[in-house]
Amino acid sequence: MSGDGSGVLVLAGTPIGRPDDAPPRLVAELARADVVAAEDTRRLRRLTTDLGVELTGRVVSYFEGNETARTPVLLEALLAGERVLLVTDAGMPSVSDPGYRLVAACVEADVPVTAVPGPSAVLTALAVSGLPVDRFCFEGFLPRKAGERGRRLAALAREERTMVFFEAPHRTHAALAALAEAFGDDRPAAVCRELTKTHEEVRRGGLASLVSWAAEGVRGEVTLVVQGATPGASVASDPDSLRAAVADAEAAGATRKDAIRDVADAAGVPKRVVYDVVHKG
Repeated sequence: MSGDGSGVLVLAGTPIGRPDDAPPRLVAELARADVVAAEDTRRLRRLTTDLGVELTGRVVSYFEGNETARTPVLLEALLAGERVLLVTDAGMPSVSDPGYRLVAACVEADVPVTAVPGPSAVLTALAVSGLPVDRFCFEGFLPRKAGERGRRLAALAREERTMVFFEAPHRTHAALAALAEAFGDDRPAAVCRELTKTHEEVRRGGLASLVSWAAEGVRGEVTLVVQGATPGASVASDPDSLRAAVADAEAAGATRKDAIRDVADAAGVPKRVVYDVVHKG
């Protein structure tokens, strides 16, 4: 227990691939904790074996299925003065992983919360994507149902910041197809698979090309990075406005192909919609 009688919650980032990416402080906190709350206790045991650390505190599971029920139990331990270390399977707790409820409970109860910084799939994918990273937003996992996913992406069609998504491998093809439908076939993107692991792969290109690549199936942990919409004034998406915007761009010296692409990006509609309006009237 902590010497001053007050507990502390420690959120610890764990490796997203290679165990030797673990910071030294993680090893120290694992050995020191009174309680280690782990998303998967079996993965925790493998990690501690790889790191050569012996746990002296008690280990409890803390995952999506028991997060609500276990949060008050862990808060009670913290209020009793214990040092609780929270780890997830990979990356930082609370970032599309268990942890938010416990952090919120600690803030409400005035229990100190600190963190051991560690690897992040979000930042790693951004860094290797080759896309603009001066401004970005993290959107977590897209909804599984097609209708909900479409509505979420429609709301993001004019987002100018680079966007990062997590996705399950068996849903990656459908997610990329939905992104292409919402943002246009040519929107630059990157699929980052198995980051820092033996079979790491980064596929870059327009969304349509990535849809074709993913059609045969994708394996491993997946992070998607998608460039934001072209900055500038938005364009109305009704046919007359789209047709007029393309004509204005051509009059300014753009080729028809480039005009259609730029107008589609500005309007937040697929390129083929603008193409049909221009060529089929």
